[in-house]
Amino acid sequence: MQEIEKSISFDGRDIRLKVGLLAPQAGGAVLVQSGDTAVLVTATRASGREGIDFLPLLVDYEERLYAAGRIPGGYLRREGRPPERATLTSRLIDRPMRPLFPQWLRDDIQIVATTLSMDEQVPPDVLAATGASVAVLLAKIPFMGPMATVRVGLVGDDFIINPTYTEIESGDLDLVVAGSPDGVIMVEAGANQLPEQDVIEAIDFGYEVVQDLIQAQRDLIAELGIEIVQEPEPEVDSTVDEFIRDRASEGIKQVLSQFDLDKHQRDEKLDVIKDEVAAKIEELPEDDPIRVATTENTKALGKAFKSLTKELMRKQILDDGVRVDGRKLDEVRPISARVGLLPARVHGSGLFNRGLTQVMSVVTLGTPGDAQMMDDLHPDEEKRYLHHYNFPPYSVGETRPMRSPGRREVGHGALAERALVPVLPEQKDFPYVIRVVSEVLSSNGSTSMGSVCGSTLSLMDAGVPITKPVSGAAMGLIKEGSEVRILTDIQGIEDFLGDMDFKVAGTDSGITALQMDMKITGLDVATIAKAINQAKPARMHILEKMLEAIAKPRPELSPFAPRLLTFKIDPELIGMVIGPGGKKIKSIVEQTGAKVDIDDDGTVTVSSIEGSKAQQAKAIIQGMTTRPAAGDVYAGKVTRVIPIGAFVEFLPGQEGMIHISQLADYRVGKVEDEVTVGDDVIVKVRDIDGKGRINLTRLNIHPDEAAAAREAIAQS
Repeated sequence: MQEIEKSISFDGRDIRLKVGLLAPQAGGAVLVQSGDTAVLVTATRASGREGIDFLPLLVDYEERLYAAGRIPGGYLRREGRPPERATLTSRLIDRPMRPLFPQWLRDDIQIVATTLSMDEQVPPDVLAATGASVAVLLAKIPFMGPMATVRVGLVGDDFIINPTYTEIESGDLDLVVAGSPDGVIMVEAGANQLPEQDVIEAIDFGYEVVQDLIQAQRDLIAELGIEIVQEPEPEVDSTVDEFIRDRASEGIKQVLSQFDLDKHQRDEKLDVIKDEVAAKIEELPEDDPIRVATTENTKALGKAFKSLTKELMRKQILDDGVRVDGRKLDEVRPISARVGLLPARVHGSGLFNRGLTQVMSVVTLGTPGDAQMMDDLHPDEEKRYLHHYNFPPYSVGETRPMRSPGRREVGHGALAERALVPVLPEQKDFPYVIRVVSEVLSSNGSTSMGSVCGSTLSLMDAGVPITKPVSGAAMGLIKEGSEVRILTDIQGIEDFLGDMDFKVAGTDSGITALQMDMKITGLDVATIAKAINQAKPARMHILEKMLEAIAKPRPELSPFAPRLLTFKIDPELIGMVIGPGGKKIKSIVEQTGAKVDIDDDGTVTVSSIEGSKAQQAKAIIQGMTTRPAAGDVYAGKVTRVIPIGAFVEFLPGQEGMIHISQLADYRVGKVEDEVTVGDDVIVKVRDIDGKGRINLTRLNIHPDEAAAAREAIAQS
């Protein structure tokens, strides 16, 4: 392939697509660059495997630390398990790409995006997503694209395309928009409580640029003489489908119109109908085409039955405006909320129910040393708010092996985390590291938004002073031709058989997080705007129910939460506090039982369940780092006696010596005649010699100075 480079610029920023240079044996490969960030994206297709009835698409995003001029840590000194952000980027690529492959395609497809260079200003994720589209087109894989992805930031009143990390951090919006020729296909955003209209305008603004990137891909493909492959769907024998339709349609309609059925009852009744159809097929002669087809393909009956159920459910919503549980299109399922479900040892807990979906969120408050270190290419070094999401098999009445969190769990946890970050207190006001774990105890749709609601409840129960409570709702969509119906608070079957899953979270002031995934090839901005606006009353209704359980954060933390004391020391004295090999700081921890964390800027955080122990450790560190001056008066304790004087600890960790001549205003024959080890004494700093040794005296101390010193020691 000839080497070609295509460039497109907007707002003074450019994206460069280079093909024909790297990875010649991949099906398609493109190097996508912006600034000094460069991502290699490849797409490869292999023949389908026998028996596969889904699209086996595998998307991997990988970061190489050499991209930022770094060597990996650890014993092996090489990259290991992908960091969480890499997993989220893999999902960011997968979600807009997957709906654009034909539903009949069963070939193995793998997209690999590798960040080769990073300038720590230009995020690579949207470059990788756009590159995935180019690579697939180059590989001549059937694809209803091109697809392009951009990020939209908001700094002041201005939208910015593909903002830098600094602009994202200082702005009020971090929005990713992916689109195809048919419309917007994926949205993901974190926002600082922005009004709905601002978010809608940002999506529209981003999609305009997406269309320019789509045209650039078309131009590149045309220049290479490659046609976009959109193979027609292979003809399928509909005999089995028609047989099932004739015998199951009425029964399915009756089940879908029994609005008092819960999820399990509905599934059981549908299974009965499917079993009856299967029995009728078994009654057919062995050489009957329908029996032969279902025998050779054991999944044919289930697939056809599911397709028919989907069609009838969607028709009921479109024609009658009624959902399978009898709700109106904009109606929310019954809501209940509780807090303090678990003992106070867990620091805070909240239980949120929406219909059959139930999520329990639990808060743990930790010290600054518990922050998560971010070992990836991005500028953030640590994370002080962690949200983890667990989805055990019993939540849907299933059994399966319990493994480490998968991409879905990581993604849902990250979305809930993003929704809460804008309302968390500033670190200077609340220095705790906060971890929330959301346990999905029962799932019937929108567990990620259930996690947002449960997390808000648990944070307030823990006494975390969030600025505003956050709620969330998931919106769905049924689209047939020009007919569109937007559904509020979708349940499992509506998500499974619908066309959109659009999660909206926020406060009563505005949106904090969005995530929209499509199963169709695109949606116009006007319909997305309608879904966003329809979500607001649902969010407010849910929020009202939550606030009935707890109206505001508790005024006190759990008695089992650590007590933190934060103060500053001179950064130059950090080494003195730590000591050789950490000897001094270990001694403080052993002596007091408190935990001590010291930042590079001199911020010290002392923590302990018992406040008195934290105060003791604080006093020691402040004593060690206080720089006494001549004339300062202290209350101290005699620690040693030698023939020429006595040593006094006048500050925690600091000693000085009183020469025998400074013990009294008369001649002292023997030190022990005046002081002994353990005596409390009032001393004044006489001078500090060139070696830093502190000389003390008991002479010429005014009574007021002595009283002030005693008061200071009493208060400490």
